[in-house]
Order: sequence, then structure tokens, then C-alpha cells
Amino acid sequence: MVQPAAVEAAIVASEQAARQQDEVVAALQRDLEAARYAALRAQRQYDATDPENRLVAGELEQRWNLALHRVQELEARIASHTAGRGPEQPPPTREAFAELATRLEAIWHDPGTDVRLKKRIVRTLLQEVLVDVDSTVGMITLVLHWAGGVHTELRVPRRRRGQHSNQTPPAIVEAVASLARICPDKLIAGILNRNGLQTGQGNRWTQERVTALRSHHQIACYNRETRVAQGWLNLTEAAAVVGLSPRTLRLAVERGESPAEHPLPEGPWIFQQTTLGTDAVKALVQRAQHGKPPAIPLDRQRAFAFSGT
Repeated sequence: MVQPAAVEAAIVASEQAARQQDEVVAALQRDLEAARYAALRAQRQYDATDPENRLVAGELEQRWNLALHRVQELEARIASHTAGRGPEQPPPTREAFAELATRLEAIWHDPGTDVRLKKRIVRTLLQEVLVDVDSTVGMITLVLHWAGGVHTELRVPRRRRGQHSNQTPPAIVEAVASLARICPDKLIAGILNRNGLQTGQGNRWTQERVTALRSHHQIACYNRETRVAQGWLNLTEAAAVVGLSPRTLRLAVERGESPAEHPLPEGPWIFQQTTLGTDAVKALVQRAQHGKPPAIPLDRQRAFAFSGT
């Protein structure tokens, strides 16, 4: 939930930006008025001079031209500022800003949000950040000065030398290393997000972040030719190789009859083609050809006693 301070800061920042824009245009209008008066005065002086006095007439003509050039320059600057503002619109109300603030958090965490937009949001809402480091207790105090005049204080633990508190958990690194055998980075990012996992800094996964993680941990990127050469298969491909349905093969893996990797609950199964030729898998295929094996092993099924009465 966005803090009320952020809403107030956005409102004040918008009002300040509008006032500054109006002040710039007003200052240019005053300069234009003075320039037009100077140009008119130079024209009168030129008209009043004796044409026979060429030296004086040439000097006054030059002053008149410079004054006219100044007028044209100011008119162009005013037109540029006016065009940049677009059509006149009523200033946004506090209710409109409050409604926008309810979507600010979603915009901030959206992986499609451009970094430049986030920087503009920070520059608009924050005036300055004061940092106080307390080495005795190992804490850092941050005081955020919002554009609306409200202050927010945050206290975070100080990271010791060699300590990295925002590292990606090792389990995620291992999952990415396993998934990279059969999935490109964009697909891996979707799988991580589907499992509710985040980066070490608490962000959603994107293709670029997965690529950066792989590069940092020296994990090879997905390559179709390498995958085929090394024999890595997903569930559907492995089932087609042994001649079973994907569901039958998955149940067999869950019973421990065939080796496979399953890095994440909401993600693909990963098979090595060389392990599909084991005796256990061959026996599974043979049973399937003579009749499908029960979904639940016999030793785990409950028996019911029936009597003739």
C-alpha cells in the first residue's frame, strides 16, 4: 500500500512543477515586453536621424536589428515552452493523485516498467535522503525528505564487510542450473515467477535477471544443439522415447522407478536419455504393454473385507 506521504508528495510536486512552468513563461513575457519597447525605441531613433549622417544612421540601424532579433528569440522561447505544455488542461485533483497512487506500487514492481520511469518517480517524490551510520550498533538510519514536506525514517542493519544480504538463495541458483539444460532464460524467468520466487533484492524475475544470474554463477546458457548432444529431455519427450504416456512415466518417477529431476513444484521434469534404458524402465514398459500399472502401488492400496452376510 502506498504511504499517504507519497501521495502528498506527488500532489505538491505536480503543483510546484506547474508553478515553475508558469513562472518561466511569465518571466519570458516580461522580457519580451521590454525587448519590444527597446525595438520600438530603436526604430524611432533611426527614423529621427539625419539620413545624410551615414555613420550615425548605420549605428542606429544595427541597434534596431539587434533589438528585433532579441524580440524574435524571446517569442520563439515562449512558443517552445507553450508547445511543450500541450493543450491547456485543468490541474489534477487530489482524488486523481490518490487513485494513481493505488497503482504506483504495481507499476514499480512490474517487470515491464522502464528504469528511467522509476528514476523519474524517485526524483519527483523525493527531495533528499539523509544517511546516518551508527557503527556501534551496526545500524544505518535513513531519513527520506518527501516533496510534500513529510519525513520518513528507516532503519536497516549495516552490512559487514564480505556480507551480502541480497544474494539469491542457493536453492534458486541450483534450480536455474538444472532448468538451463532444457529452457531458455525467458522461460526460466516465467517458471520462477510462477513458483512465487524472487531475486535476492525482492524483485520479480525477468529474462535479463536470469541471464545475469547465470553469468555470475558461470552457468551455461541454453543451447538446442548442446541439449540434444547431452540427451536432456522434458517429460513429453522422455515419454515418447520409452513409448509411454507422460502421465504413466510421471507416476513411475514419483514411485522411484525412473530417475528424473524436478527442480521446482510448478515446473518441468528433466530426464537424462541414458537413464531411460535401465532395467526398471524396461520393466515398466513391459508392464504397460500388457496392461497399465495401477496409479497407486498395491502395497499402498487399502483393502476392504467383505462378508457374505
